[in-house]
Amino acid sequence: MNYAVLDLETTGHGAEDDIIQVGLVIVSDELDIVKTYSSFVKPRIPIPAFITGLTGITEDMVKDAPELNEVLLQLIPLLDDAVLVAHNVGFDAGFLNNALDRCGYMPFTGRRLDTIDLLRIFYPSITTYQLGAVAELFGIENHQHHQADSDAMATALIFIESVQKMRSMPLLTAQRLSALIDEGKDLHWFLRWNEKRVEQDTVFDMGDYDFYRQFALKAREWSEEKPPREENPSSEGVLDGINFEDYLAEVKSRFQDKFERYEEREAQVTMFREVYEALTQDKHLLIEAGTGTGKSLGYLIPALYYSLQSKSKIVVSTHTINLQEQLRQRDLPLLGEVLPFPFKASIFKGRGNYLCLRKFEGKLNAQDMVAPIEDPITAAQMVVWLGETETGDQEELNFGSRGADFWSTVASDADSCLNRACPWFKRCYYHRAKHESNIADVCITNHSMLFTDVQADHRLLPTYSHLVIDEAHHVEEVAGKHLGMNVHYFTLVQAMVRLYRDNRSGLLPTLRLKLQQEGDDHVPAWTETIDTIIPIFQEIREHWDKLFEMFYAFTAAASDSVSDNGSLVKRISAGKLPEGWDDVLAVENNVHVELTRVMKTAEKMINDIKDRVDDLSVQASLTDLNGALRDLGRVKDELRLITKLEDAQYVYWLEASTAYRHRSLQLYAAPVDVSSQLQKYFFDAKDSIVMTSATLTVQKNFQYAEEQLGLAGYEKQGKLKTVQLPSPFNYREQALVVIPRDFPVLKGAAVDDAYLDKLIGSLADAAVETKGRMLVLFTSYKMLKQVYDPLKLKLDERGIGLLGQGIDSSNRTKLTRRFLQQPESVLLGTSSFWEGVDIPGEGLVCLAIVRLPFQPPNHPLVEAKSELLQRQKQNPFMKLSIPQAVIRFKQGFGRLVRTAHDKGIVIIYDTRVIDTYYGKHFLYSLPGPKIETMHTNQMVPRMQQWLAQSATGDE
Repeated sequence: MNYAVLDLETTGHGAEDDIIQVGLVIVSDELDIVKTYSSFVKPRIPIPAFITGLTGITEDMVKDAPELNEVLLQLIPLLDDAVLVAHNVGFDAGFLNNALDRCGYMPFTGRRLDTIDLLRIFYPSITTYQLGAVAELFGIENHQHHQADSDAMATALIFIESVQKMRSMPLLTAQRLSALIDEGKDLHWFLRWNEKRVEQDTVFDMGDYDFYRQFALKAREWSEEKPPREENPSSEGVLDGINFEDYLAEVKSRFQDKFERYEEREAQVTMFREVYEALTQDKHLLIEAGTGTGKSLGYLIPALYYSLQSKSKIVVSTHTINLQEQLRQRDLPLLGEVLPFPFKASIFKGRGNYLCLRKFEGKLNAQDMVAPIEDPITAAQMVVWLGETETGDQEELNFGSRGADFWSTVASDADSCLNRACPWFKRCYYHRAKHESNIADVCITNHSMLFTDVQADHRLLPTYSHLVIDEAHHVEEVAGKHLGMNVHYFTLVQAMVRLYRDNRSGLLPTLRLKLQQEGDDHVPAWTETIDTIIPIFQEIREHWDKLFEMFYAFTAAASDSVSDNGSLVKRISAGKLPEGWDDVLAVENNVHVELTRVMKTAEKMINDIKDRVDDLSVQASLTDLNGALRDLGRVKDELRLITKLEDAQYVYWLEASTAYRHRSLQLYAAPVDVSSQLQKYFFDAKDSIVMTSATLTVQKNFQYAEEQLGLAGYEKQGKLKTVQLPSPFNYREQALVVIPRDFPVLKGAAVDDAYLDKLIGSLADAAVETKGRMLVLFTSYKMLKQVYDPLKLKLDERGIGLLGQGIDSSNRTKLTRRFLQQPESVLLGTSSFWEGVDIPGEGLVCLAIVRLPFQPPNHPLVEAKSELLQRQKQNPFMKLSIPQAVIRFKQGFGRLVRTAHDKGIVIIYDTRVIDTYYGKHFLYSLPGPKIETMHTNQMVPRMQQWLAQSATGDE
């Protein structure tokens, strides 16, 4: 049996389009390449310019090519009795059959395999399935993307690699995989075929895996892990007699041995000492460290020394899971090589990031698949992943479109955890991470987890009194989210679907089925209780829908503002309730009463079954049921708190989108000021907290950060120190800031055509000058969309690509990768691109800031904070709006220069930086670049001159 790996280049995707090139590679079942065939094809229609741009195939190349009929005559014998394989096989097979039909041949009806499916299953952790990127990842050389012969060869090599990996897996995994995929599918046949080969080749199964309950796992039992120096007793007391300065000298010398061109950074050495001093003197520290300081090592190197020396735990918190991953993959392995002692660092995330093996096993055994096409593939990915993962952390998986829904049904959660009674307990990924964080010297978590731990009475994180907070400018915002409440329309709907989806699926029908296997004489009564409970959910659902329709009516009738993504926003306050709020309270009461009744009935039944049935599978179902009921309880309580509006310290609002109406509605309650909670849970409770970020100061002082975090007055008491470290970069030589002083000023959110034309023209001229390599930051998604199409037209003419956030992709990582892969392109981004995006070197030469990043003043939370400041006789614009915008502006500016060798230009199109009394706050906060103002028509010549001087080093 052979596999025919096919790739076609065509004039487009429509039914009228033609094939212009064919590439075919024949692979034997022994995975040898036995034949190749490729040919251009003469099309009936002209090749569009964009296809020539994409493929490099011109009219000249196909004008003497054979006709389609001739090519098919060569192709048909090669496809005979073969399995058709392609990267996105639906496209190639569809085009092939259209061509065969057009020329009067029978269609191809053989088996088909898609290499995208194989990659998803057998390489569950790769981040992209795009052919060019995968070929690069697999080390396939000389691959010319979008040329059929080269693409077919790359696809064949990827296919061979995937099948080899499949055939080297444990038999258990192969059996699990074929059982998951529907028997009617070609993929099932292929998995079964290879499972038989694995069966014949398996003499004994590998010692690389731990086999348990019919799964092959990479991770062993976690209960055997010991603290780092117990594993290596000779390293105990490794710091005896070594003071901090000796330690730093040793680390420096190890860095010099490892990196030939290692240069000590003065700012980083200052940071080592400041962090160590804060930890040893039990002080809090606010330390601003600009890009290039080496912040992560700046706090990890002293923190690890302090942790070992004082035998105390250090917790490090980052804003995003992304940065946690960066520390795990880059900084910690490096420290493992250069620190003069062994240490243990653990990564600890929120519980929902870890797989619950008990739930996953139950889902697979019950074949509980909601999305019949996507879910079996997701489950198969995860079966393979279990043989590769040490952590069980979902961050490692690249899910398809429905993957997040699948994950939510198998993620670990506190309410349905059996703890030590669980058969998987010793292999549980969450408890492994928790155990590791308890024995580690440093535990790395994220801001969300810090506050989740506070809400869980400090039962989650290990006990700590020393904390390092990276990206500290986000702490206040994260605290507000976590100490507040959010109820979405689907919060209750999803919890109810978990309990009952239809007569076969859901926790209640599953329990009923299991109870019928029991011989207990209470079974009829329990079954009757379940049958009584289920219809009540339907009633609750009706009340819930009615309630959210009422909320939506308030929002649509009189929304206070429309957010950037088009959501309607309506603030609700106890003093001026909308007309008809009494009706809301009446319906909310119905939901409250019915939920209370259901929960009481169910809890009584659960306790009764628990006492009388010992079966482990029934006990597991009861635990899950209990968890789902607790979720309902939380929704019930939060809904009551939000609708009663009783706490004056909170601001309440509704948000919805016009597209999905009441189904998109969310209720929010957030504390207006979190500074007192931050004091109570952190600054007054912990010995030392080090807070660092590249953006903590406004106009070179820390006052705003101190007020937001609740640290005002701590400096006078001698409990806080503030340090601003100079950037190691020479911004005067590396960055030119250009401000077109004659640029029109935008008033409010409305954007007129004249302004848009001028902006688009200027962006296009700048992009041509820098050959793309340009990032444009917007404050509004609406404006980004208005700019996208006309700018694309202008740039297409000059051979420059355009990528837009929310248009080409909403995924920041994917967009950034595409931007780097297409050097001559411009990237338009909004909110999430202002920070955390790292494009070093030649990848980014120009950064354009369209407007200063002020938050919308009419958002309920901003409004409530402004009102609080007014009551305190302070100016909200100067105290809140300006500092927030300056910090965001500094973050945006920081995208340009990422290394000591980067050079680039920043264009600020918002002339308020030079025309208003507050503009100096923005410019004065920048780290000393060259700032020049000029007329718009002078910008390009100046950019040209500066780039030419930079290239020769004359500036």
